[in-house]
Amino acid sequence: MSNPNFDSLVATTLKKYVPNMADNVFKRYALLDYLQKKSKKYSVSGSTLVVPLMYDVNTTFTTYSRYDTLDLTPQEGLTAAEYPWRQAAVSVAISGIEEAQNSSKEQVIDLLKAKTKQAEKTAASEFNTMFFTSDGTGNGGKDFLGLLALVGDATHGPATVGGINGSTYAYWRANIDDQAVNLQIVDLWNTYNNCTAGGGDDGPDFEITTQVLWQAYSDLLQPQQRFQDSKMAAAGFQNLMHGGAPVTWDVACPTGDWYFLNSEHLWLVTGRDKWFSPGRFVNPEDKDAKYMLILSYGQLVTDERRKLGKLASRTAP
Repeated sequence: MSNPNFDSLVATTLKKYVPNMADNVFKRYALLDYLQKKSKKYSVSGSTLVVPLMYDVNTTFTTYSRYDTLDLTPQEGLTAAEYPWRQAAVSVAISGIEEAQNSSKEQVIDLLKAKTKQAEKTAASEFNTMFFTSDGTGNGGKDFLGLLALVGDATHGPATVGGINGSTYAYWRANIDDQAVNLQIVDLWNTYNNCTAGGGDDGPDFEITTQVLWQAYSDLLQPQQRFQDSKMAAAGFQNLMHGGAPVTWDVACPTGDWYFLNSEHLWLVTGRDKWFSPGRFVNPEDKDAKYMLILSYGQLVTDERRKLGKLASRTAP
């Protein structure tokens, strides 16, 4: 071997660098940053991820006096959505000639950082596009679910999400307005309020759209209305406020779309100890190269689609 210390240097560098890889990936795009901050970790067990959900209220509440008979009727209104676990991988490869050409400690560290950064950029771009546009059927049904599935389109996306048919059950439908008209603030408020369902604090806390529609929204606001969320701005993302939610834009958001998201009801599930988890470099017998896989198990899920919303087919005034 050209560098006897190569494997040791690689292991030491990875130990310091890879634990931050998920953060580095998900800080690159606004939607990923939002999902990462709200992600929940679960142990990977069973073939599906079971998410409890409540679709109706308890009807036994009543006022009473003294010895009145109280309602003990057993309650329905609870069920569960089931989502399949999904897997993603990105590899890091170092050829024999690259190892030989980078024999010093500093060269090894620089080479490995460059290779890992390349993997980060690729994973960030792929996850970002998938979380916007995937209906879960891509790559032979191996793709993670995306907003196209969980929020849907004019027909509420796939008929069945999480094992529940949205065509059959009205509670399992997002709030979608797909009029092919210019963007108007009144429509933004209408969908925002529909997602909030009667007021309160359980409303959208993040909105994301295209650059064209974001700029159109900025033009529709009066100068004194152009507020922004300081935390999102500090993270490097342009944003404006709408209601109680920051609004930003992303190049991967489909043309004409404006999403209303709620982190209480939409979250990224990541496998405990299986999220951007690096393996070890291996050297196949028939290759003059070393390979490492970085693996991620997870899924994008919701427990209440009616708290999510979307304007579609919008154009700039």
